[in-house]
Amino acid sequence: MKTSKMTTYTICMIAFAICINFVGGQIALLMRLPIYLDSIGTVFVASTLGPFYGMLPNLLSGLLMGMTVDVYSLYYAPVGIVLGFVTGLVYRKWQPKKWGILPAALLITLPSTIISSCITAFLFGGITSSGSTILVQILARTPLGMVGSCFVVQFITDYIDRVLCLAVSAVLITALRKNMKGIFAK
Repeated sequence: MKTSKMTTYTICMIAFAICINFVGGQIALLMRLPIYLDSIGTVFVASTLGPFYGMLPNLLSGLLMGMTVDVYSLYYAPVGIVLGFVTGLVYRKWQPKKWGILPAALLITLPSTIISSCITAFLFGGITSSGSTILVQILARTPLGMVGSCFVVQFITDYIDRVLCLAVSAVLITALRKNMKGIFAK
């Protein structure tokens, strides 16, 4: 797999994605939404630039948010790295359109959900800054236990979040000017 040289356009796209991730994460955090909205920029970059560059925005925005406003973001940086990589692979092999976003979101969600549910269960005992914490605590008292409840809740919220990320990313991709699409062609 050949990686091209990082250009000014690429750096600007990654910086733009970090801003989108930061703003989306802050909206979800302040409104206590059960979804995260902190991966829209990552999905956008991964779908336009590929898996290698797709790993960077969530890693960098996770570090930025973790050091400034939400310490939990720092611990979930590996999830963003996996999300960006898998999204880049999915878009490299298959360009999902319209209803194709739903199965693509499923493919993208599963690996990152496994990692994030383990982090949530083992590192934080099911309690994070997300609005889904309440659901995890309720389900933890069922036969699912802590890990099972973290996985179920995380999968549902991650899937909805990824569908939204893919949809917003598709809108952003269509908004790119034609000459810019040629610059970012993989």
